[in-house]
Amino acid sequence: MAVEHSTGTSTPAPGDQTRIHNIGYRSYDGPRLGRAYARRSLYSQSLRGSYGLGRSVKSKVLPMLLFVVMCVPAAIMVAVAVATKANALPLDYTRYAIVMQAVISLYVASQAPQSVSRDLRFKTVPLYFSRPIETADYVRAKFAALASALFVLTAAPLLVLYVGALLAKLDFADQTKGFAQGLVSVTLLSLLFAGIGLVIASFTPRRGFGIAAVIAVLTITYGAVSTLQAIADAQGSGDAVPWIGLFSPITLVDGVQSAFLGATSASPSGVGPSNAEGIVYVVVALGVIAASYALLMRRYKKVGL
Repeated sequence: MAVEHSTGTSTPAPGDQTRIHNIGYRSYDGPRLGRAYARRSLYSQSLRGSYGLGRSVKSKVLPMLLFVVMCVPAAIMVAVAVATKANALPLDYTRYAIVMQAVISLYVASQAPQSVSRDLRFKTVPLYFSRPIETADYVRAKFAALASALFVLTAAPLLVLYVGALLAKLDFADQTKGFAQGLVSVTLLSLLFAGIGLVIASFTPRRGFGIAAVIAVLTITYGAVSTLQAIADAQGSGDAVPWIGLFSPITLVDGVQSAFLGATSASPSGVGPSNAEGIVYVVVALGVIAASYALLMRRYKKVGL
């Protein structure tokens, strides 16, 4: 603060502590790592976040618990097979994810909103795009991260089954073939569920709403399709059962693996789609994945403005 005198000059007021400090701002001379590095970093951070790594203990509880729940039944089956010296595992590799679909759906419902809803709620998406990263980079990183997290969740119990089968001295060729078929199945499931979960979660900044919406879509469609298939089978309209299965993500995966991976169908009739019908299942599954990616791209072009 200064005091004005009649002479027109100003002098510092007594006790004035005004200082000008040189805080040493310098331009950055280091390497510019670019979009690829930013995309990999976002993928890594999102994948770690899907299991609560690098976050609070509270954030780790549910994903880790679901991971354990997925693996424990496989460990029990292995223990039974070894103890009884069984000639085969109690459950095929391709059937495991279908049986555990409720746990998988709960994982997607909890982690898809965590991956994208927080960015919407706190309006951090434009900050991502202010860096050398574009809409496609963000969408690919988030899609790949959740799909990878789902693959870890679904492939880990298959690995437990495979190792246990070898310890039980079951046929190596048969077990390796079954394990490979199971990995193909859960890869498709991971991409399909990740795409659907992210699309739903990307339309609400509220995590609770996102969780409820994902659970509703995955469980209601499966319940409705299973009920309609049972009704069609009971009324002797078995030809309609495979076509009804196109309208639920889990039955879609079941149809693909029943047609081409030698799996037993989970439909009420126990009969899966034919090879021709199976091609339709593959086209629809890949179409849903592609449509999910396209919808995410369109959504984030608007959000990033």
